[in-house]
Amino acid sequence: MRKDVRISLPDASSLAGTLALPGGTAPAAGWPGVVVVHEIYGVEPDMLDVVDLFAERGYAAVLPDLYSHGTRVGCLSRAMHQFVTGKPGRPAADIDATRRWLAGREDVDADRLGVIGFCMGGGFALAYAASAPPGVRAASVNYGAVPHDREELRSVCPVVGSYGGRDQGFGPHGRRLREHMGALGIEHDVEIYPDAGHSFMTDGHHPVAKLALFPLRHGLVRAAADDAWQRTFDFFDKHVANHA
Repeated sequence: MRKDVRISLPDASSLAGTLALPGGTAPAAGWPGVVVVHEIYGVEPDMLDVVDLFAERGYAAVLPDLYSHGTRVGCLSRAMHQFVTGKPGRPAADIDATRRWLAGREDVDADRLGVIGFCMGGGFALAYAASAPPGVRAASVNYGAVPHDREELRSVCPVVGSYGGRDQGFGPHGRRLREHMGALGIEHDVEIYPDAGHSFMTDGHHPVAKLALFPLRHGLVRAAADDAWQRTFDFFDKHVANHA
């Protein structure tokens, strides 16, 4: 069941969020948990669908609204700067506050957590996971930015990633992620789908982006999406859910 929540922040303010829980009673140790980091478009219906998908798989999933500080334009501008520079700043702090909030729930196992992100959120999720946050056992990075310096990722947990081969902007990041993980000896599953472009895993409707960002080849590609989701769930089931 999905519901709106408020996530407490260290400065006594709060962040808007959406929580989805599996059906039934939580196990004695608590459900495994997942923090979902949205695309640059914000909390759109397709991002809300992601928390539902994880809840259906037995995870407590929470989606923080990284744009719920001040005006949307101001938050988007700040997030874009942080996305381009590769230094998440406030988003990283918000993701960590969300992890702490989720881990603090009695029905969640604080030692079995994961983080997943898409587009801008994919890069943020990777950078956050590289900070070795407590309890985070796997990260899913989907068409997100990857740093050039592999040493920035030395402390990252196991990573599953999905990219589109037709995505001229972020497809090369997928190859870089695969190379970095191999060189660092970090367990990973990174796939680049030749027939897919950007945002191919979710059924979002971004007509302006499709026109303005044509080289990214936006749009759902069902076959690639189905395979990417299966790989993601398999990876999380192995590294997060089954490691009590």
